[in-house]
Amino acid sequence: MLLLLLLVASAAQAQDADRARPPRAESAAEWRRQIPDIRRRMELVMGTLPGPERRVALAVETVAEERTARYLRRKVHYTPEPGDRVPAWLLVPHGIAAATPAAAMLCLHQTNNVGKDEPAGLGGLPDLHYAHELAERGFVCLVPDYPSFGEYRHDFTTPDRGYASGSMKAVWNNIRGIDLLAGLAEVDAARIGVIGHSLGGHNALFTAAFDDRVAAVVTSCGFTPFPDYYGGAVKGWTSDRYMPRIRDVYGLDAARIPFDFPELIAGLAPRALFSNSPIGDDNFAVAGAARAFAEALTVQRLFDGEPGVAPVAERLVLETPTCGHTFPPEVRRRAYEWLERRLAPAAR
Repeated sequence: MLLLLLLVASAAQAQDADRARPPRAESAAEWRRQIPDIRRRMELVMGTLPGPERRVALAVETVAEERTARYLRRKVHYTPEPGDRVPAWLLVPHGIAAATPAAAMLCLHQTNNVGKDEPAGLGGLPDLHYAHELAERGFVCLVPDYPSFGEYRHDFTTPDRGYASGSMKAVWNNIRGIDLLAGLAEVDAARIGVIGHSLGGHNALFTAAFDDRVAAVVTSCGFTPFPDYYGGAVKGWTSDRYMPRIRDVYGLDAARIPFDFPELIAGLAPRALFSNSPIGDDNFAVAGAARAFAEALTVQRLFDGEPGVAPVAERLVLETPTCGHTFPPEVRRRAYEWLERRLAPAAR
């Protein structure tokens, strides 16, 4: 009987250890020690982040090139791991060279058929042409297709190199995209950010959570805590493209999912985050986004006063425009100006 009670208690403790937690710490150092556990619990849902054995040569190939008024637009393919090629746009502003390296942005698209073409300004909605607009402001931009969108043919119904989720596959492709940007002579590798809308918005957060090289994140209509997503009806997160373990392991129960966005946002500290969370977004409830920011704020404040770290009011920005699931021009402008400050030389 005693053994049974001990086993039950041990199982309960293990389950509790794998639940999402409110962000809480007494010091920045204490919070930093919690980051590996946040990543571990994300991996319980997404699957394990690939190791260095998959970091093969990128073998970047330019397949098309066009000169626009303010930047050079190249269609490239790169190798994220053996046997795979990612189609992407690479936008390089005129006048940038190794002697004057620029800040760079990984630009991630929403759920649509044209994939990378929309952020690059070649299709889709004008309000989502953020890679084109950032390149015109002087940022080097890489715009990859998410697996199964645009030109990136990918079948999630067959075993895929050990990935448990499309989300983790995308994260790994994005990390390799950051490798590509960091290796360009035109890019200052210490000044790399990520931006995305909707699918791209949470994909940006997930990528930054696993890659400390991301100095600033802009997420547009990208998240709300799982209990706030359609009142906890989390089935929308569970397709093969995203995180099927939410269905198969956690039974579509928002309370059982081992990670959530408040701690993910806190886990970015002292890096910078700008969120466009519209009041009328029917996918990602603004009340939940505001709650996530409020919970993360207590941890983010612990980093105020550290050398080279901007005050939390500049690092953590939540915009709540009166519109639906979109990225309106005035909010984009403020996001771009914020990126210019956050990714300025020697800025944080």
